[in-house]
Amino acid sequence: MPPALLSLNNYHYRRGGSDVVFLDHDQLFRELGWKTAVMAMDHPKNLTSPWSRFFVNEIEFGHSYSPGRKLVNATKVVYSFEASRRLRALLSEFKPDVAHAHCIYHHLSPSVLWTLRRANIPVVLTAHDLKVLCPAYKMLNSLGICERCKNHSVFNAVRYKCVHGSRTVSALVAIEAALHRTLKTYEKTVDMIVAPSQFFVDKFLEWGWSDKKIRLVRNFVDERDAPIRQEHGDYFLYFGRLSIEKGVGTLLTAARDAGIRLFIAGTGPEEKRLRELATTLRANVEFLGFRTGDDLRRIVQGALAVVLPSEWYENNPMSVLEAFSLERPVVGARIGGIPELVVEGSTGLLFESGNVADLTRALRAVISMPKSTLDALGANGRCLVQTSYSRATYVESTLDVYRSLGISC
Repeated sequence: MPPALLSLNNYHYRRGGSDVVFLDHDQLFRELGWKTAVMAMDHPKNLTSPWSRFFVNEIEFGHSYSPGRKLVNATKVVYSFEASRRLRALLSEFKPDVAHAHCIYHHLSPSVLWTLRRANIPVVLTAHDLKVLCPAYKMLNSLGICERCKNHSVFNAVRYKCVHGSRTVSALVAIEAALHRTLKTYEKTVDMIVAPSQFFVDKFLEWGWSDKKIRLVRNFVDERDAPIRQEHGDYFLYFGRLSIEKGVGTLLTAARDAGIRLFIAGTGPEEKRLRELATTLRANVEFLGFRTGDDLRRIVQGALAVVLPSEWYENNPMSVLEAFSLERPVVGARIGGIPELVVEGSTGLLFESGNVADLTRALRAVISMPKSTLDALGANGRCLVQTSYSRATYVESTLDVYRSLGISC
């Protein structure tokens, strides 16, 4: 009898890096011969799944809802009885040996963790972000990087309006965090947290987690896919979500100052503001919208370099791994887990996060590089992926975690 894996995540489509990891993880273990099932939230963009009848009703916090619906959604953020009920129904048909949770907060909610614990199913949680530690999950607010909730009340999130600049929304997530801190939800229901970067491992240890309950399992890309053979063009590329923590506004200003051509592939809540900023700056910027698959691959490999200007504690960004797999160097902010991937002068260039002048310097340095140097940086990036961020490495690291919980695999 093959082992059985249940994967849980809010979204069942490739919305962001964590969703990519969730979907690829499920597919990877299915290819290894495991039985797999998934649980997520209903969404118009979802991929087809035989388990969709167990998905919870959609919640999108940017949508307009009636006052009554808003109240119901608010209670689901804290503890979703609907998710717990639907998970119990799924478990009546599918008996997992292990459950692997990804981003479950605010939609599925931690209620699913208690349901799994009551069913005596070992639980692994991938820390794609810092939600277990920080009510707002980014450790970022309008004042910059913030760790005030480390030794103090989670209601600092309300004081500093850490979520969407809203005191009301921040109060909701603070209540959620306070409840689950009081219940010790994650300590009692999660058998192992896996973190994709050493930076995140260290951050959990700094915040008091035992090294017996956290493991390093780096993300992966399928290094077996050969790069598309083409000459690079004359542009830099940012691809990913257009949200405040990604630092794209800083990149637009630096692009103008460096006199470069910049492509931006992606969508998100900051798109309108960033388009207006690009117009105001008169920067040479093209917004390409959402791109994926071979279309995105061609855009990535046609770039001089990919730029990741993050201004929060980035984890183990898939965009960097994808760029490396296509032999493109990366200009990355020196923050979070990015320096574990972007090695100065080896796989790309680093700059001080949020510093326009330093990013401008790095962009100009790339422009001045001969093709042979750019090619060498790209080749080093692909070598790093093949040795440390490969499919095989990910499988073995994950199986080690599962075995440590007594699962035969």
